[in-house]
Amino acid sequence: MPSFDIVSEVDKHQLTNAVDQVNRTITNRFDFKGVDAEVEMSEFSLVLRAESDMQVHQMVDMLRAALIKCDIDPLAMEVGDEEQSGKQVKIPVSLKNGLDKELSKKIIKIIKEEKLKVQASIQGDQVRVTGKKRDDLQQVIAMLRGKELEQPLQFNNFRD
Repeated sequence: MPSFDIVSEVDKHQLTNAVDQVNRTITNRFDFKGVDAEVEMSEFSLVLRAESDMQVHQMVDMLRAALIKCDIDPLAMEVGDEEQSGKQVKIPVSLKNGLDKELSKKIIKIIKEEKLKVQASIQGDQVRVTGKKRDDLQQVIAMLRGKELEQPLQFNNFRD
């Protein structure tokens, strides 16, 4: 029976490339000369540090552009509130990795509203869709690509 998985994953290697790219850009930009600013990364959470709030907001824009260049959807980026600590301004940024229960339920509801002959089930942090016809599964993929969801989706393990 044909099936595929709906997931939301961020490629760790590409994320590292994007962070390195932003840090290189900061060292080369004229308006950041002599400024203590950098992007720190641990797993899927980042901390952007700079000396002024304007600079740290510029770094958020640089990070967004670098993520796009590295084929990571900027919808996966969740920017926190800026924090002032001494001379430093910090903004925490987390990247959504995996589908949470609420979004999984929303995806299943969208699939059921289309009344296609497929079954969708939550399996951990992904949704598995199965059906008798390959065309039905392709319709589900096309329909979900057209929807505006709060997180980027990928479609893996398409099997006949």
